[in-house]
Amino acid sequence: MFDVVLKKGKEKSLLRRHPWVYDTAVGKVCGKPGSGDAVCVRSFDGAFLGYGAYCPSSVLRVRIWSFDEQERIDAPGFIEKRIADAVSAREGLLERTTARRLVFGEADALPGLIVDQYGDWLVTQFQSAGAEQRRGEIAAALLAATGARGVFDRSDAATRAREGLESRVGVLAGEEPPEKIEVVEDGVKYWVDVRHGHKTGFYVDQRESRLAAQQLAREFRKKNGRGLRALNCFCYTGGFSLALMAGGAETVVSVDSSADALARAAENAALNGFDESRMQWVEADVFAFLRNQREQGELYDLVILDPPKFASSHYHVDRAARAYKDINLNGMRLLAPGGHLFTFSCSGAIDVDLFQKIVAGAVFDVHRQAWAIGRFGAGMDHPLLMTYPEGEYLKGLHLLMRP
Repeated sequence: MFDVVLKKGKEKSLLRRHPWVYDTAVGKVCGKPGSGDAVCVRSFDGAFLGYGAYCPSSVLRVRIWSFDEQERIDAPGFIEKRIADAVSAREGLLERTTARRLVFGEADALPGLIVDQYGDWLVTQFQSAGAEQRRGEIAAALLAATGARGVFDRSDAATRAREGLESRVGVLAGEEPPEKIEVVEDGVKYWVDVRHGHKTGFYVDQRESRLAAQQLAREFRKKNGRGLRALNCFCYTGGFSLALMAGGAETVVSVDSSADALARAAENAALNGFDESRMQWVEADVFAFLRNQREQGELYDLVILDPPKFASSHYHVDRAARAYKDINLNGMRLLAPGGHLFTFSCSGAIDVDLFQKIVAGAVFDVHRQAWAIGRFGAGMDHPLLMTYPEGEYLKGLHLLMRP
C-alpha cells in the first residue's frame, strides 16, 4: 500500500476523524498510486492516521475509508461488511416505505457512494475514484445484502468530473429495471423513473417532510372543517402534492418549469385515484408565478418552497441567498392569516444558520409576524456523521404566519 504523508500540522482534522484530505495538506506521496488506489495516510512524523482511496486529479486528494490501523480497506470482506452494516441500519424503514437510501457516502464509511432502493431494484451513484474502482465488488455486495433483482447505475452527476471520471449510466448487475417502478411511502404511491429522474429517480430525502405535510393537511381539516388550499412550488413529480391530497387537502396547485415532470406528477395522482378536479398542474417559472399570484390577490393556507440547489459551491452563495430571499418573500405574501410555510434549501453551501437568517429577512420585509414551529431535514437513512458536518445539505423550516 502506498503512503501519503501530510505536511506538519495538517493531521488535526483527521485526528478529529474528518474523512477528507485536501491536496494542499499533502507533503509527499511515496510511490505512484493511481486513481482509486488504497493508500495509508500518515502524519509528518510517520504516525498512522487512516486508510483511504487516492485521487490524483481531485482537490480531495484522499478520502478516508477507515481510521482503524487493523482494518485494511484492501482486505477480503471489507466492502461486504460495510454494505451489510449500512443495509441493516435501515431495515426499520421497510415498515413505511419501499423507497429508501441504503448507503449515504461518508456517513456509512463508504466515501462517494450513494445507493437508493426502489422496490426490487437498487440505483447507485459512484461519486469518488475509490468507489468507482470497487464498483464490481460493491454491486455484488449490494445484491447479496438485499436480494435485489438488479443494480442500475446513475453515475451521471457533475461531481464525477472533479474526480476525473466520465459519466456512466446503465445496468451494473442483475436485471434491467422496468421503465417505471412503483413505490409506496406512508400510504402514497409513486412512479419512479430511475433512468431519467432527478438524482436516482426520486427525492427520498424529503420523506419526513412529506409526512409532515400529510399530517398538517389532516389536522387542518379536523380543526377547520374544510381542507386546506395549498401551493406546491418546484413540485417535480408531485411528492408533496400527493402527500397533501392523502391528508385531505381541498385543492393543491403545483408549479414546475418542466412539462415532463408535471406529466409524471399527474400520472402519480392518477395512480392514487385522487380527484383530478382538486389538483392543478402549472408549467411556469416559479419566480414569475409567485409575483403573478400576488398581483391577482391569491391566498393559500400552505405554501411549499422546495427549490433545486441554488448554490453548487461557496462561490455562488451571494446569488443563491438573493434567490432564496426572493421566493420566500413572495411566498409569504400569498399566505392567509394563520397560514403555513414549508421552505427548504438543499444547497450544502448554505448552512442552517444562513438559511434561517435569509428566511428571517423575508419575514421582516413582509411586515408580518411568524413563528418557526418546526425544522426539517433528511430522514434517518441520511444520517449526519458528527465529524463530517458537510453531510448536512438539506434543511427546512415550518413557519406559522401569525394573524
